[in-house]
Amino acid sequence: MNGNFTDQFRESSIWSKIRENLKTILLALAGFIILWNSFFQISTEEVGVITRLGKYTRTVEPGLNLKVPFGEKLYKVPVERQQKLEFGFRSTSEGGSQSEFSKDGTNDESLMLTGDLNLADVEWVVQYRINNAYNYLFKVRDPESTLRNISEAATRQIVGDRTVNEVLTIGRTEITIKLQGLIQEICNEYTMGIKIEQVVLQDVNPPDPVKAAFNAVNEAQQEKETLINQAKSEYNKVIPKASGEAKATIQKAEGYAIERINNAQGEATRFNDLYTQYIKAPEVTKKRIYLENMATILSKLGNVIITDQNGANVLPLLQMQLNKETVKADKK
Repeated sequence: MNGNFTDQFRESSIWSKIRENLKTILLALAGFIILWNSFFQISTEEVGVITRLGKYTRTVEPGLNLKVPFGEKLYKVPVERQQKLEFGFRSTSEGGSQSEFSKDGTNDESLMLTGDLNLADVEWVVQYRINNAYNYLFKVRDPESTLRNISEAATRQIVGDRTVNEVLTIGRTEITIKLQGLIQEICNEYTMGIKIEQVVLQDVNPPDPVKAAFNAVNEAQQEKETLINQAKSEYNKVIPKASGEAKATIQKAEGYAIERINNAQGEATRFNDLYTQYIKAPEVTKKRIYLENMATILSKLGNVIITDQNGANVLPLLQMQLNKETVKADKK
């Protein structure tokens, strides 16, 4: 009996110690859980939104903060991080400077009807930031999905007001500017707490079934523009040159005409002067004209021999001519 009693006493002592230690452990665990749920850390690119029993109470800034455990709930909102939504494709992986993309399951959101009733496959990206954490969390039930729907509707509206050539080529910059403004305007109306940073048209192509035909038409248009530019270049080379030559010819003709007129007027004046002198002294004028003309003619003939009717006295004249040529040679 004594042995059994001793064993029972020992067992009761052990269980009492275990119960005491278990209480201590449970109290320490409860304290740790309370402390764990009371303190929290907010990173530099986030803010914390705290609700108490489902009602908004305050917004806390980055750093170590304190809240009521179990009675308050924390939402971390990345207000400094730029986020993006992709349309018409999805990023599958990013490694270093290269990214991989996939179009699986995105054809419905990227295929659009343009204003001239053509189809275009439009891929674009919407980059945004959260500028009001309270509105982002509580004004719209699913802000990311809502923003996706807004962006798709706005893009279809703007693309539907333009031709396929504008969407594919010259109108892309204008489309992105108007698209960003329209999405921001709708987000402001919904008080979503979102700021649209940028809209980028990633890639715009005709649908795959008509891409070959569209590329052929585009190449033909480019070839047409090339030929037109070449023709304009040749025109600019030939026409100015021909115009310059024509002006030069006209100026030469005008100069020649002025020269001929001046010469004719001079000859007429000279003739009138001669005629006046002839009226005054006919014989003298005739002789002077004869002598002037003979001087001009004989100066062009070289050696001249003058004889009388019988051909006498030639040698003295020849001797004089030889002497004259000798004197000229000595002077040289």
